[in-house]
Parts: sequence; C-alpha cells; structure tokens
Amino acid sequence: MDSKFSRRRFLAACGAAIVLAGGGWTFMKYRVWQKLAGKAHGMTGSEKRDDIRFVRQVIAQDNAAARTIMWQTEGALEAPSVEYRCVGEEETKRASAEADVFTDDGVTAVIYTAVLHDLPKGASMEYRITAKGVAGSWHSLHTDAGEGFTALIFPDSQSSDYTDWQNLAQDAAKRNPRADFFINMGDLVDNGEDHTQWEAWFSALSGIIDRIPVAPVMGNHETYDQAWKVREPVAYLHAFAVPENGSAVFSRYYYSFDYGPVHFIVLNTQEDETQAFHPGLVEEQTEWFRRDVAQTDRKWKIVLMHKEVLQYRIHNRPERREGISDDGRIWMPLFDKANIDVVFSAHLHTYRNRGHIRNFQHDPTGPLYILTGVAGNVRYPGLWIDHSLDETIAPQPETDNYLTLKADRDHLEIRSYLPDGSQIDEETVRK
Repeated sequence: MDSKFSRRRFLAACGAAIVLAGGGWTFMKYRVWQKLAGKAHGMTGSEKRDDIRFVRQVIAQDNAAARTIMWQTEGALEAPSVEYRCVGEEETKRASAEADVFTDDGVTAVIYTAVLHDLPKGASMEYRITAKGVAGSWHSLHTDAGEGFTALIFPDSQSSDYTDWQNLAQDAAKRNPRADFFINMGDLVDNGEDHTQWEAWFSALSGIIDRIPVAPVMGNHETYDQAWKVREPVAYLHAFAVPENGSAVFSRYYYSFDYGPVHFIVLNTQEDETQAFHPGLVEEQTEWFRRDVAQTDRKWKIVLMHKEVLQYRIHNRPERREGISDDGRIWMPLFDKANIDVVFSAHLHTYRNRGHIRNFQHDPTGPLYILTGVAGNVRYPGLWIDHSLDETIAPQPETDNYLTLKADRDHLEIRSYLPDGSQIDEETVRK
C-alpha cells in the first residue's frame, strides 16, 4: 500500500472490515498456525528434534550449480549440516551449516544456513538436515538445466489470517507440480516484526518451500515494527539468505539471479522507509543495476520490484492525479535503456496488465509491465480508478490471484489465475 496514503485514511476510503489496533491491523494468532509449524520439522532418529522447522530452499545466484538451504530451531544443534546426493545414488556429500542466533519480537530462534556448491546441472537430487545423533527425511531438489522453466509468482501475501494465502499457494503448487521455483513480490507479511506472522507465512508453504526455492522481494511491510514504526527489515534479512550484491550498507536488500535463459533483477523500492537509518539506496542501487544488466549474457531480462511504477487516482481523493509514480520516474528510463523484457510489480493489491511501455507511453518496443495483484486477504475493493495505460484488469470485485511464468529461449509466457484456477489474463513475449 502507498506509504504516503495513511492506513487510517485507507480504511475510511474503502470501508475494509479490518480491525485497527495500535496504528496497525490486528493479526489473529490462531492456534492452527502453531500446530502447522510444529509439523514442519521433518526430523527422525534416536534424538528426534521436534523444534526443527521451516526447512526451506532459497534461490541462489546460479541455480544450475548452487542452492541455499535454511531452517530454524529454538535451541542449538550440534554439528548441523545438510547431506545431499543425486537421486538413485548412495554416495552423499555434506555441507556444514552456519548458525545465526536471532531474537525478535521477544522470541529467540537459531537460524541455520548451508550453501550447496558445485551441484550437477539439470539434476534430480535430494537433501536432508543432519546434526549429531539425528537425520531428517529427504527433500527434493532440482538444479537448473539451463533451458526452459516454470515459475510461480505470488503477489503480496500479507494477511490478517493466512488461511487464504495457504490455500492459494497450495492449490497453485498442485496445479503446477513441475514448477521450478516461486517468487513472492514483497509484503510477505503484514508486520515485519510479528514472529507469529512469519510462522504463518512459512507454515502455509509446507511441502512447497522445502522442495522448490523461493525468490523473495522485500516490501514496505517487512520494515514495520509492532508499533507500526519503520525499522530495519531484520526479520526478512535473517529469514532469507538471498545472493549478495556487494553492498556494505544494503547487503541482500536487492540482488539478481539466473534461471534458464532468464536474468532476474530483484530491486528494492523501500527508499522512503530506509531513508532515516540508511540513506542513499536509490543512488547505490541504480549504479548496481547498470553494472548488473551490462554483465549478463542471458537472452531475457526480468525485473521484480515491490512498489508500482504508475500512480493511480483514488476514489474520493480528487487531489490525487493519474501519472507515473516516484519509483516509475526513477526506474522506467533505466528499464528502457537496458532493454528489460518484463517488469513485475506489486504493492497496490490489484492485478493490471499495462502492455508494453517505453518513454512513459504505450510502445511495442518497451518492457511489458504487469502489476501482479494480491495473494493474501488484504484487499482494496473499489479503491483504485483505472489508469489510461491499463489494458487488462482483474474481474471486479477483486480477489486474490497468482501467476505463472514459463520461459524458454524463444518466448516468455505469462498467465494470471484466480484461486479456483480460472485464467484471467495471458501474455506472450517474443524476440
């Protein structure tokens, strides 16, 4: 949601039935999430550890040869590691894990990270968590073959109750069993300090995130504390060991990775939120962007960014004009110059396909711009007034949705679906 449009004014404008408490939305801490979290450990052995949970794969920079495995516990493990092998082979390799003791929201957890290097390209593999006296169950892992792939794209998943997020993610995964990885477009949770929301987010992805990697995008809600004040996105940064970007100040705020014939650039649009404690995000990131796109040899270039490039009018807000957002003014000329193929954004909780835009107007030579929608239950019905650049809009009143991205060397195919699997939009990019 637009950080310049206050939460209270939004609630008054759209009449959303969400309880306001302490300057933010009350999150219902349902017991169901605690039960789900307790089942996520997947460990067996003579010294079974019931507190090992949220086993996850995180996207690597080169996914044909590497993968990051993470998990967490309440107490420390002795000699934690990841054991891995090719499917059907007895010989295994082992990667030791680093432990990170992290306290947030009054709760301490030990977060483990192991990076698997020198993996065989295009291989079906399996891995398990090990420690002294224990060994977990095997999880699937597939390395990038360097050819075509399918990715799931989930918009903002922030919620007051993560049941809808769970249902959407699980159903999308069932309909796309061969998906290679998934993207979450920022605002993963409603409040970045609330540990119960992070537990709910991870629990909803049980059976998905352990077998295919996540490529997360940082959103503005990852920067909020329990008092709804801006803070550093510490929970997000501890939860996801995404590829490094070479920055001393904004390490892992933004990053890039390759999968198949596509180079993905994951931008950070939280310059307003970070300005007070880390100024200079835009200046540093734009220089990094120029270097990064100049170095890739992949045929396709796709940008993932949380905040939106267009500015929409708002019902009952006549002073707000249609146009290009601040982030659009910063980034769209750079996208034009870099010949970016597709730009995915989020933040506004509405699905909009704007077609190809160059120099702030429709042009078939420009990048395709897709505003991805909403994957949680925080919705803004009847809030936005259609933009003149919109070409396809989700059916109204709007509900949650997800997208698929299929890529090969000849084309990119993007489809958007409602929760029941009904397709609402499709685009194909060729060059």
